Formats: sequence, structure tokens, C-alpha cells
Amino acid sequence: MNIDTKTTALVVTDPQNDFLSEDGAAWGLVGDSVRENNTIANLEALLTAARDGGYRTFVSPHYYYPADKEWQFGGTLELRMHEIGMFARSGPLDLSGFEGSGADWLERLKPLLTDSNTIVVSPHKVYGPQNNDLVLNLRKHGISKVVLAGMSANLCVESHMRDLVEQGFEVFVVTDATAAAIDPELGDGYQAAVVNFKFIASKALTTKDAVDALR
Repeated sequence: MNIDTKTTALVVTDPQNDFLSEDGAAWGLVGDSVRENNTIANLEALLTAARDGGYRTFVSPHYYYPADKEWQFGGTLELRMHEIGMFARSGPLDLSGFEGSGADWLERLKPLLTDSNTIVVSPHKVYGPQNNDLVLNLRKHGISKVVLAGMSANLCVESHMRDLVEQGFEVFVVTDATAAAIDPELGDGYQAAVVNFKFIASKALTTKDAVDALR
């Protein structure tokens, strides 16, 4: 990896309570994978290394507003997210009830997600960044290389990886700073994603490798 603070950034998807808190709406689906991968501690280590190394962090969050509940169709996990009320907010300009909600950052990560080093882009609405301003913000900041982590592996992380690669970015995915749903009928989303990380990304890294590179 040939990275530097001018051309490289950490991108984190969905570091939110609904995925990472034991009280989150999706914990029953992703909790085992989060624990097995030590995802929260690994995200904390990545965010700390990026901050200490002078790298910018871009957060691509997931929010759903009341109008989104009127959508007439969706994919399997997309519909499940709506059914269990994931990432619900009162409105795009309304923060009432946001603090501590499922859409809020995990409390443990908040100090690292609310500093001047972090840029929060507009929300992605399904899985990928095609409909938010992540790519615009990366380009405007001169970023061409991305260290990618967050939730969840086979949905938002993989979708971000695929789009960023298509957009001409060099993408390094941190495989143990993510996790995914494990469902008896649908299968293990994490294992499905890891195969594609290795096939598509410039490199699939452990948190240790990524932290060493960012220092």
C-alpha cells in the first residue's frame, strides 16, 4: 500500500446503533458476527489511527425518513430494514429524538466521529453511495485511495467498494472492521462478502495491517 494523507482517506459506512449496539434493531441478525470479528474495537482502532495519522475520515450514514416508508418495493434485506425500523429519523431537517436512537452513532465511537477530522456525507438510501455525495466529497478533497470499513459487510460495505472501484478509486477493505447478518435461510452475509472483497478490492486487510499503514 502506497498511501499518504493527501490522497488517502478512511471511509466508514453506518457506524450506527441499529447495527452496533446490543439494543439496535438489527443486533439479532448481526450481533454474533460483530462479536466474532471484534468489529467495534477494530473500528475504534481504525478511526484512532486515521485521526492520529492525519488522515480524513468520511462517514457514509444510513437514514430513513417518514416519506421513505411509502416506497412501494425493495429487496429482501431492504424490506427487512424498513420492517424493523432501522435508521429511522423524524425528517431530513428534524433531529428530535435522534440522540441515542438507532440512527445515532454508537456511543463508544462518537468522540472519533464528531471531531474536525471527520466529514459526514449525505445518507445513502439503499446500500451504495450512488445516490449520496460521498464521491463528490472525496474528489473535492483530492482523495484517490480509500480504506473502507463499517457495516454491513455484504450490503453497504460491498456496495460502496464496488461503486468506488468503478469510479476509479483504489480501495482497501478492512475485513475484520465489518460484520454482517447471519440468517438460517439466507446464509452468512459476512462470508459471502469476504470472497468478493478479495476478488474486487485492491487489497483485503486486517485491522492491524490497516492501522500499521495509517501510522
